[in-house]
Amino acid sequence: MDQVLDARYDKEFDRWYAYDGCDLGAVCTRERTVFKLWSPEAETVELSLYRDADSSAYDCRALELGERGVWSVTIEGDLHGTYYDYKVQYVDRTTHTADPYAVACCCNGARSMVADLFRTDPEGFEKDCPPPLQPERIIYELHVKDLSFDPGSGVPAQYRGKFKAFSWRDEEGRLPVCMEHLKSLGVTHVQLLPIFDFATVDEGGSDEQFNWGYDPLNYNVPEGSYSTDPSDGTARIRECKEMIQALHQNGIRVVMDVVYNHTYHANSWLERSARGYYYRRWADGSLSNGSGCGCDLAVGRAMVDNYILHSVMFWAREYHVDGFRFDLMGLLTVELMNRIRRALDAAFGPGEKLVYGEPWRAGDSPMEPGTIPAMRGNVARLDMDIAMFCDSTRDAIKGDCFHAEQPGFVNGGMGLGETILCAAAGWTGGVGDLCPRSCSQVINYVSAHDNYTLWDKLVQCSPGKGGAASYQEPREDLLAQNRLAAFICFTCQGNLFFQAGEEFARTKLGDDNSYRSSPEVNKLDWHRAWRFGALTDYYRQLIRLRKSLPGLCDKSPEAGKRIVEPKVYREGVVSFQVEKGGPCAERLFVVYNVTEHDYAIRLPSGRWTIRADGLDADQHKPLVSQDNWVTVLPRSGMLLQCGLG
Repeated sequence: MDQVLDARYDKEFDRWYAYDGCDLGAVCTRERTVFKLWSPEAETVELSLYRDADSSAYDCRALELGERGVWSVTIEGDLHGTYYDYKVQYVDRTTHTADPYAVACCCNGARSMVADLFRTDPEGFEKDCPPPLQPERIIYELHVKDLSFDPGSGVPAQYRGKFKAFSWRDEEGRLPVCMEHLKSLGVTHVQLLPIFDFATVDEGGSDEQFNWGYDPLNYNVPEGSYSTDPSDGTARIRECKEMIQALHQNGIRVVMDVVYNHTYHANSWLERSARGYYYRRWADGSLSNGSGCGCDLAVGRAMVDNYILHSVMFWAREYHVDGFRFDLMGLLTVELMNRIRRALDAAFGPGEKLVYGEPWRAGDSPMEPGTIPAMRGNVARLDMDIAMFCDSTRDAIKGDCFHAEQPGFVNGGMGLGETILCAAAGWTGGVGDLCPRSCSQVINYVSAHDNYTLWDKLVQCSPGKGGAASYQEPREDLLAQNRLAAFICFTCQGNLFFQAGEEFARTKLGDDNSYRSSPEVNKLDWHRAWRFGALTDYYRQLIRLRKSLPGLCDKSPEAGKRIVEPKVYREGVVSFQVEKGGPCAERLFVVYNVTEHDYAIRLPSGRWTIRADGLDADQHKPLVSQDNWVTVLPRSGMLLQCGLG
């Protein structure tokens, strides 16, 4: 798009044309459907109706231009299941487009579909509600296909890799292995990698295809390849709702990974319906690429912000989604993120929905005048209930994610003791550009879907690493490092997050960017889960332990002040105390020893109970020691609780 047209979209344009209504798209009842499209520069707009996804149009209707660039037409009768698209005539060209506001579509999303969403609800969905909020937020990141693709998941072949895997039970009502595992872990939230309709998988093709899904096509429609019948526009909607309902019934809330920073290609439905408006451009007219994916949405413009806000609220209301993880949040604005937080709080109650994201971007991107990017350095400008992934915690614990052999604290890194103590306090003291207002703004983690899995990173940093076989065996030195990494993360102030399968040493055989690798590489290996069951048990124990200690769960601005007496004893040995750490406890004592030798520490006076060590995080063992000396084993941590009285 040329620079002159793009330059028109300034604050004055938004003042005249911004439309705040929530009724764009096709609003369907049994009596009629109202079609509305925002296209302020169109000369004419024509609606085409189709009986199926492939046939020619059986009816065409001209839309009328109303206020603020909104075109509309009302058609009487029940159009549920009817397909449609638009022909938009500009002064110099004509284009065809699906509806950017569509809530249903055909296989592969090229045509939109009219849907009465009430008719897509599974049985009992009107009564569906999330489980009560727990003392802590523990988020488990999961890809829909990864959960059940492995035959060992216990899911029938026709449902593997599908939404249905979450809701299926056998004839006796039992959960499959994968869902039983998920339920028994004790996590409070499952964060699903993108489940909206993305462009990089042929929905009618082989189940051997794979993509993470960060390639938006239809933002308000579930992905068809996860449904049992992509050609049925209602199946994906109903089965996605069934998945969320099933997770709720099993005590787990659902977070949606959303990608509002770019689209799969710049010639999207948004671009076709409002040329030049929805994307950022440099002064020479070229598209910016802060996403690293070829284009950036022009967040900060009124209709871009409205689109994103309305999409978030749609998923929260229609699908009962409990939270949102924003991909490349650094390309969004502080103003929009705070607006989303306020809207969710007003509709569902303060803090009921989680909001967090990546406080970075892949490259430079021109911001709208007067807006502030939602970057790490601006976290203090965000609402305290908007959190960010803390790569400082991640890299301090296990090493730089972009340099395979660079170790962190648990696997041989030097001079990291003070940094680990900052992480333990939720970074509330501020270090460099990391200055959260509260540890509620911090997401602590050591692995996520991108870069190396935790296990693969530990292998990469270990001596004598070999080929694929080096990732397979349960080496005790690496298991100790894995347990200690989890122990540190679970004893830091802030929110907790870990990648699916981390609890059983998930490996991708050294693939550090598996976004389109085979499902065999990406799947959760349920035989491996059995082989590494002791590690899984340790994660379960850490989750229970964390929930039982209010001093670690505190998200108030004062939480960081609970961390007292931070101390570095020597290279690789640090400790701190947590005041008022739990029920019947005046404080906690936490120590990490990454060395290869025992380390003896004298505790403050009091009656101490061992709650966790490097092998068992579910203890209530009184410390029997003259003068309160305790020995911390090599490559392990220890948490002790001091009773009152």
